[in-house]
Amino acid sequence: MVMLEIAAIDHIVLRTKNPDKMIEFYCQVLNCTLERESDAELGLTQLRAGNALIDIVSVDSKLGKMGGGAPTGSDNNMDHFCLRLQPISEEMIRQHLQKNGLQVTGFSRRYGAEGFGNSVYIMDPDGNTVELRSGVG
Repeated sequence: MVMLEIAAIDHIVLRTKNPDKMIEFYCQVLNCTLERESDAELGLTQLRAGNALIDIVSVDSKLGKMGGGAPTGSDNNMDHFCLRLQPISEEMIRQHLQKNGLQVTGFSRRYGAEGFGNSVYIMDPDGNTVELRSGVG
């Protein structure tokens, strides 16, 4: 009998009415890089996030229409996802996020894939909750 073992998150898909704002947020604020783009009709942009991908899909595209209506502030496609950062101080994270106009609540000790660590929640332009784990502590 074969047992499957998850190694890591491969990718997540975020559907949006504002692909340009989402791409700017993930690239400028969270330092993702553009991996590849499909044609506008398909509506898929893939961003490199460490060893994983974040797919941004326009809800008005061929691919986006397959998922139903657009997410809203109260009707998101997920609760949250967590990105593990390379080791960096909480103060440097806080300064970077505030410089980019984001509200930063306190860091909390939470359990994740690699045990306990400090993290903070932020919101992307579509209201998706993103947890950032500091990689320190």
